[in-house]
Amino acid sequence: MTAPAPPVTTGPAGGADQACLVIHGPDRPGIVAAVSALIARHGGNIVTLDQYSDDPEGGEFFQRVVFHRHDLRVAVPAIEADLAETLGPLNQEWRLTDQSTPKRMAILASQSDHCLLDLLWRHRRGELPVSIPMVISNHTNLAEDVRSFGVPFLHIPSQGPDKSEAEARIVEALAGNADFVVLARYMQILSSDFLSGVGVPVINIHHSFLPAFIGAAPYRKAKERGVKLIGATSHYVTEDLDEGPIIEQDVVRVTHADSAADLQRRGADVERAVLSRAVLWHAQDRVIRHGNHTIIF
Repeated sequence: MTAPAPPVTTGPAGGADQACLVIHGPDRPGIVAAVSALIARHGGNIVTLDQYSDDPEGGEFFQRVVFHRHDLRVAVPAIEADLAETLGPLNQEWRLTDQSTPKRMAILASQSDHCLLDLLWRHRRGELPVSIPMVISNHTNLAEDVRSFGVPFLHIPSQGPDKSEAEARIVEALAGNADFVVLARYMQILSSDFLSGVGVPVINIHHSFLPAFIGAAPYRKAKERGVKLIGATSHYVTEDLDEGPIIEQDVVRVTHADSAADLQRRGADVERAVLSRAVLWHAQDRVIRHGNHTIIF
């Protein structure tokens, strides 16, 4: 079975003086023209433009525009003021980001290393347009691996039924240091207090198409069930466990001859690929959250 092709990307990082404008709101005539004219009058040149409407009559409109403008940082205040004045009457929400400034991605992990080390490796190769201020773990077995990449490692134990103290310490460590958080197989359930306290998007990787094989030993359960496909899902974390907006999914075929260990090994490969794509798309501002689903440009 062949998985759908991912969105076309323009590379892991934007060039100097490139901005990304993401727009979302009620669809109506004239939005594309207004945005294009705004960029032009500020001396910008559109590099890529993607848009989608779920219904041209009364539906929702989504757009992502990357444009180049010489001395972008000098021009940003005037562009933002114009965006507020132009898009306000059109009832459009918007965000403008400088693509030359990488987002700060903090990582939470437990004892499994495959997703964590894959992200660190891709970052070192320049494939992820992020900086990694820290890795936080409730165990110490990955400390030396993380530090070998030149990334700070912070151990915050999380034991017993009451996780509030550990969560408070994590929130304190992340405050002002992260633009988003990735759970690289962090085997702790996060509370609503944590999510509100951390105040940035949190991305998780799950070892199946949600919701399926929840809890411990998922690949043993999959083997016992005789599955023919195993997969992985990356999604934003919300207060509802494993119910947040899905960013990316993928699968691989398996057979009766595959052992539970085979399923786990092949599943780890899918998890790495799915999480890295989700992280890349989020870092490139390709993901627009709308209700409990996403639009990926």
